[in-house]
Amino acid sequence: MKDVKITVIRKACYPDLMKKYENPIEHSCDLSEGQVFVSHNGQCPDHFCDSAWGSIKEFVTVLAHGGSNFFDGWMKDPYSAMISCNDGFRPVSFLLEVED
Repeated sequence: MKDVKITVIRKACYPDLMKKYENPIEHSCDLSEGQVFVSHNGQCPDHFCDSAWGSIKEFVTVLAHGGSNFFDGWMKDPYSAMISCNDGFRPVSFLLEVED
């Protein structure tokens, strides 16, 4: 099984949506742009956001098992994927890449 590198590429934040729809929360995303994690054996890396893992785990699993070419050539590198977490107020985009 292949390791998959997970890089935090971009964090967005939509304060207007938060003000209108979100209940105040004490703790939000701890991830930082440029931060790198590695999934070994298709498992969630230590200290990785559980909610974000729920959004990317199927893609990580496919890549870890040697799969590629999601959505018929969507990515320039067929052994990668750009996936965002499902937080509508502060989404994070992740680049998933198979490690050689």
